[in-house]
Amino acid sequence: MTAMIRQVEDPDLALVERWRAGERDAGEQLFERHFDGLYRFFQSKSSGDADELVQATLLACLRAKDQFRGESSFRAYLFSIARHVLYRYLRDRRRDERFDVTTTSVAEVITTPGSALARDQDHRALLAALRELSIEQQTLLELHYWEELDTLELARIFDVPPGTIRIWLFRARGKLRARLAAAAPGTLVELDRLARSARSRHTAS
Repeated sequence: MTAMIRQVEDPDLALVERWRAGERDAGEQLFERHFDGLYRFFQSKSSGDADELVQATLLACLRAKDQFRGESSFRAYLFSIARHVLYRYLRDRRRDERFDVTTTSVAEVITTPGSALARDQDHRALLAALRELSIEQQTLLELHYWEELDTLELARIFDVPPGTIRIWLFRARGKLRARLAAAAPGTLVELDRLARSARSRHTAS
């Protein structure tokens, strides 16, 4: 029942069906709709390679377009692919056996911190703190706050139960707050604003 409801609500579904039927224009429209979100996702976790990573994600989606079953939104499906592309990219850059997305941070792999999120001092401090979390925690928080993905969509992306996602979010937020409290306490206001915004969106839905 949940999958059926999501299919009806997913604004991308009609485009997906047309794309599968051979309409190239429908596929281009899908990618145009999600390009900015994908670019933002990669830009904060790569070193000037966001364009290439977006292209790799879209190519992987093109090759696997028939695997989308509508059990989540197409957007969640696309970010699931993006997550695997990102982890492969960072693993290749680390080039050692110690790489683990649950413990390794982006700051340990990428030294150039440029990001579109760093518009002001608070954003820069928030981004710096995020980059010190594990890669998986940073990915989870950014998908939740900036890409507005809910618990069910995140569960699909990370391939774990929704209850596990809630626990992970709680722990990741706790670690992020601790880092901000030590390094940039004023930025906690920005984090609280994001948390309130996320709660209101998900309560309304």
